[in-house]
Amino acid sequence: MVYLIVRWRLLSQSVGLGCLISLLLPLTAAAVELRVAVLERVHQVTMGSSTPAQLRDEAGRVLTVAPQQRITAVLTGAGVQAGGVRGRQVFLEPRDNGLVRVGDRWYRGRLQLVSTNEGILAINLVDLEEYLPSVVGKEMYPSWPLEALKAQAVASRSFVLFRRDRERRRPGSLFDVGATVTHQVYGGVSSETASTLAAVAATRGQVLTYNGRIIEALFHASSGGHTENSEDVWQTVIPYLRGTPDFDQVFPNFQWTVRFTAAQLQQRLPGIGSIVALRPLQLTPQGRILSMQILGTAGSRTISGSELRRVLGLRSTLLTIRPEYGNVASQRAQSVPVAFTITGRGHGHGLGMSQWGAYGMALQGYTYDQILGHYYQGVTLSVLDTTQR
Repeated sequence: MVYLIVRWRLLSQSVGLGCLISLLLPLTAAAVELRVAVLERVHQVTMGSSTPAQLRDEAGRVLTVAPQQRITAVLTGAGVQAGGVRGRQVFLEPRDNGLVRVGDRWYRGRLQLVSTNEGILAINLVDLEEYLPSVVGKEMYPSWPLEALKAQAVASRSFVLFRRDRERRRPGSLFDVGATVTHQVYGGVSSETASTLAAVAATRGQVLTYNGRIIEALFHASSGGHTENSEDVWQTVIPYLRGTPDFDQVFPNFQWTVRFTAAQLQQRLPGIGSIVALRPLQLTPQGRILSMQILGTAGSRTISGSELRRVLGLRSTLLTIRPEYGNVASQRAQSVPVAFTITGRGHGHGLGMSQWGAYGMALQGYTYDQILGHYYQGVTLSVLDTTQR
């Protein structure tokens, strides 16, 4: 997918230096449509439209749908069947800019149901600029300063276009992004607010580029004080993802603590008996755990930091672990801890923009372009001409 960059300004790598200012040209009217998976691997989908709509399949069968009419699509041997239409793909297309309903959520755009080996895949076909207000409302608190919301809008726009381009180059790809934290959270019109609509409108068409290409603008909730270099977390050098001091100390859960009893830990890390110790084997320069050795009474195992985070439900891998042996007398006689206390900082992978850091910077008066230039280094704030699609 080719996008034409029509004008840009270079973002400073230092928030104290400001930016080289250039006027940004307006976007053309052409739209960029996204394929957002809102449901996966289900065998039944309830859907509808807020306005009169057309339900059609690949064979050309068309069914007129009344406003608010409840339609149930089911998976059959022939694909998806909904009312009088059926096939591998079924489309629900509202008229007059109506909304589509999937389950209990309403979305802008159209709906595509696809039959797969794992069930029905529900895809919201939606314009980029109509998609973003919902994402910003899910990824940040709408009550946050507008400059933080604008930074999120540009980051989310860049992220989804990067993924869209990558997915459409991949044979057999059915959608561009999902609607969960695996990509970026999307909740439909219910998460749109006046502030998120304003943030998207104020940055319409603006993306981050590096050497003329849209970047994968990763973001996370809080780095715990300092973001990471990409190669220190993912072993891949991405030049614009450089570690930088964070402004996320305003995060209410900047530091957190969780405690596991020995039995709880053994249940989540089975196969090696009672847990004796957890020893970090490899750390990033900022102290995130890349690999951890787990010693038990019946063996040992080594897992990655990300797997440890997933299994234990931790906020991040920036943590320390302290064993507990009970009272002093038992500590002398007992080599197996009765519990483990984990203390950590931040929330997320630590790459790219820290959302709570963006909030902290906005509170201090920084503008959205300064925020973006701080977390994505050496990038350019560009505007798309979407006529080149």
